[in-house]
Amino acid sequence: MTLLAPDDALLARLAERLGPRGFTTDPADMEPWLTDWRGRVHGKAAALLSPASTAQVVDIVRMAADARVAIVPQGGNSSMVAGATPSASGTALLLSLRRMRAIRSISEQDGVAVAEAGVVLSDLHDAAAAIGRRFPLSLGAKGTATIGGLVSTNAGGVQVLRFGTMRSLLLGIEAVLPDGALFDGISALRKDNRGYDLRQLFAGAEGTLGIVTAASLRLYPAAAQRAVAWIGLATPHDALALLRRLERATGDAIESFEIVPDDGLALVLRHIPGVRAPLGQPHAWHVLVEATAPEGGLDPRDALERVLGDAIESGLIEDATIAAGEGQAEALWKLRESMSEAERIDGIAAKHDVSVPVSLMPDFLRSARDEVEEAFPGARVLAFGHLGDGNVHFNVRPPLAAENAAWLAEHGAAVSMLVHDLATASGGSISAEHGIGQTKLAEFARTADPARLAALRAIKAALDPLGIMNPGKLVPLAPDAQGQ
Repeated sequence: MTLLAPDDALLARLAERLGPRGFTTDPADMEPWLTDWRGRVHGKAAALLSPASTAQVVDIVRMAADARVAIVPQGGNSSMVAGATPSASGTALLLSLRRMRAIRSISEQDGVAVAEAGVVLSDLHDAAAAIGRRFPLSLGAKGTATIGGLVSTNAGGVQVLRFGTMRSLLLGIEAVLPDGALFDGISALRKDNRGYDLRQLFAGAEGTLGIVTAASLRLYPAAAQRAVAWIGLATPHDALALLRRLERATGDAIESFEIVPDDGLALVLRHIPGVRAPLGQPHAWHVLVEATAPEGGLDPRDALERVLGDAIESGLIEDATIAAGEGQAEALWKLRESMSEAERIDGIAAKHDVSVPVSLMPDFLRSARDEVEEAFPGARVLAFGHLGDGNVHFNVRPPLAAENAAWLAEHGAAVSMLVHDLATASGGSISAEHGIGQTKLAEFARTADPARLAALRAIKAALDPLGIMNPGKLVPLAPDAQGQ
């Protein structure tokens, strides 16, 4: 189905419906939102629409569907795969959900928050804390990432080990379908057996099936006790053995377990102001672990001290420090959460967000690095991530003597193909938590099971027959449709 550019009449109707705060075609106003977070993909848009309510979103979609005009939904514009960046054609309407920032309700009794799509993650954290609850999903972009975007990408973050991805935290959803109909599934029922679970269909759909306008989200009791430790050790295998030892000793108290190589820590120390090395001596690998407990539960600090002390005595780990308070805990977390920013400052790289079975991750960190560096002499692999859930951020930097952009232009595609093939051969995925967007579209088509692709295409065609919802993202075109 051929999509059209919006004509002046459509733009005039949209401007009238949204008002001056909700409609602009000013290039200066639109410019910050037309480039992806990494600064590598640039697009254009016919207009930037900023609705303030679900009713306005419904009207926008109905008008766009009638005119066969594409819509690109956008939240905090923190996508790592250009999933919220329009194409260079300039014919799409860029629809920002950032004005829809209401937390409609939040209940300690129900353990549920109903948040609109534009609510920033850190604001939801604050609202939950104010009633003695918490929303246990956190990531480095928590100050800009929005609830709609987190749902649409099925975000992961650093607490998946204990609480799962966004799908596990999603109880209900409100979304505008591609024909402008409103799907009202916001009720946070714990049991609802009426056929297909549409809320989960929208989780991870990247805006290709409709526009998420609000979500009901599961809250948990606030952690009364928290302990954060930084550990130095020799190998990723030792790190996995430590994780299993901690789990045996503390039950489900461990909710974050992050692994960082020494060159990754060095990058943060070089580029991020106000940080310092947690341990006195260098170590080949580092682990950041967080343990929490409810009031009256196991003291996580005592548990960490006991297990880590035994691990040092047995030679499993080399050194460790436990944060003395919240300030030190946040300082340790800043080292991990600044990794992506430090990499971006250091220079562009071929970045990969892959997953493998947890048991294979220690071997993958070593073997995949060796294969990539052997295939591309001088390339520098920086691999880190969430050891507890098998998520590897596998980034390949050009050789020191190379001109970064030129090297990546020549070798970047081949590097990514090799990394994705290695992950797939390990029974893994080419996208652990960042989604497919547009930057992984070709690789998804190349590596995915044909049955998976056929099902995705069928769902997309059924719900969005005009193809107006975030075209060119997530769902690869069938081979016989490539020229359309």
